[in-house]
Amino acid sequence: MTSNLSYASGPSSRPLLGETIGANLRNTVAQFPQQDALICVQQDFRATYTEFYALTERIAKAMLANGIKKGDRVGIWAPNRAEWVLVQYATARVGIILVNLNPAYREHELEFVLNQAGVTAVFAAKVFKTSEYKQMLYAVRERVESLKQIIIFEENWEEYLQHGESFSTYELHSIEQNIQFDDPVNIQYTSGTTGFPKGVTLTHHNLLNNGYFIGVRIQYTHLDRVCIPVPFYHCFGMVIGNLACTSHGACMVIPAESFDPEATLHAVETEKCTSLYGVPTMFIAELELPNFSRFDLSSLRTGVMAGSPCPIEIMKKVQSQMNMAQVSICYGMTETSPVSTQTMIGTPIEKQVSTVGTVQDHLEIKIIDPETGDIVDRGIAGELCTRGYSVMQKYWNNPEATEAVMDESRWLHSGDLATMDSEGYINITGRLKDVIIRGGENISPKEIEEFLYAHSGISDVQVIGVPSEKFGEEVMAWVKVKEGIMVNEDQLKEYCQAISHFKRPKYWKFVQEFPMTVSGKIRKVEMRQVSTIELGLEAVDKIKTS
Repeated sequence: MTSNLSYASGPSSRPLLGETIGANLRNTVAQFPQQDALICVQQDFRATYTEFYALTERIAKAMLANGIKKGDRVGIWAPNRAEWVLVQYATARVGIILVNLNPAYREHELEFVLNQAGVTAVFAAKVFKTSEYKQMLYAVRERVESLKQIIIFEENWEEYLQHGESFSTYELHSIEQNIQFDDPVNIQYTSGTTGFPKGVTLTHHNLLNNGYFIGVRIQYTHLDRVCIPVPFYHCFGMVIGNLACTSHGACMVIPAESFDPEATLHAVETEKCTSLYGVPTMFIAELELPNFSRFDLSSLRTGVMAGSPCPIEIMKKVQSQMNMAQVSICYGMTETSPVSTQTMIGTPIEKQVSTVGTVQDHLEIKIIDPETGDIVDRGIAGELCTRGYSVMQKYWNNPEATEAVMDESRWLHSGDLATMDSEGYINITGRLKDVIIRGGENISPKEIEEFLYAHSGISDVQVIGVPSEKFGEEVMAWVKVKEGIMVNEDQLKEYCQAISHFKRPKYWKFVQEFPMTVSGKIRKVEMRQVSTIELGLEAVDKIKTS
């Protein structure tokens, strides 16, 4: 008898991979030594699996020779480029914990993360767009006691690697053999309602298996070539992208340092990619290119769309106009490595475009009443929870935040509202948490509020998300100005240049008071409704998404 409760587990004929990322990479190299592993178009970089493995070994030796050891935290601060991927696998091989630094960080965000994780060394690009990474790293160095090494790819990278040339290969391999698959391998910082970024601590077991089983669902083999325009500092790039490839012997193709729709389609065409990734805004930008029809996308068959809800009409265009009939929708969060649910190849079209699929292999999901914690009946909205191998180890050095999202039975509470239908398909209907998701970026309203509170002319401020056709949501600030002080929108926009571009409010509203409940709580739902009408975004808010 089938239960009517909103609970599902993911049966699988394939066992979990009980090995480290390094061991899995060795197996892939042994099977496909001459297959392309990594291609970076803008750097004119190409490496077979044999060459890729040798390069990761050279980097691992250099880190060990420079005194970095198992368990140390090493930051990487760069856009998508070959070095990012090489450092990812080099650190994993020897048990060093990679800390992903968001390319959009400003100084105060960088300083917080480096201190919170106790980062020993940072590998970085010199500059990216308007961000002077080298300059910012040296500016915060005195305030980050743990930071001993700064390696700039364009300057001292080769010199740094030479230090490892005398390091014993035998000693390297003995270190590798002592790495356990439950050891932490990665820390990714994610915003939440508490305001300060939290370091999601992920293990080899978390990441490798999630990447592998994502690849299983879209039937990856060593013949696949995956175009990855999504950022590596996100799980989307480094797990759904890189680890899904290397665990199946597929090729990772980097089209550009950051998303460029024309460069992406050029890479698909010239490298004959079989799979393409993106958040919905990326696919929209590609489809809207004036010269879109000139690109030969006939090699494509599949891909992944994730990060934010996808308008159904866009999904249909991706399937029909981009030759991606087998495109897959993924849903998850950094805390679940990231994918909890995914559509499969062969999913009926109506499910493929209106849901986020079914529970991933070897995982459990349930939907609960947020008030009682009881599992709700199918078709009833509640909070989606995930349990299984993919659930993070913890938030780094933050037990209180860990306990707030993970219960005693190790269910990870997503804060997302969802429903489960009779066949187990999941539809995301909203969020309990007060997090804004703009183009796949999780943004904490509290973090922006705290930043704006420091402005001398602001008495009070509330930050909300409002609908956006392009990004899913945009940031809006409702501001109360101190009596007798003149503050305008332009001044506040200038003030916000000190924070990451995606966190800067696009819309501003100056108010005398905020809508409140009888008990004195701010009614952000009402603020969003009012703003949606005032900004003329009602039609955008009604765009149907999966």
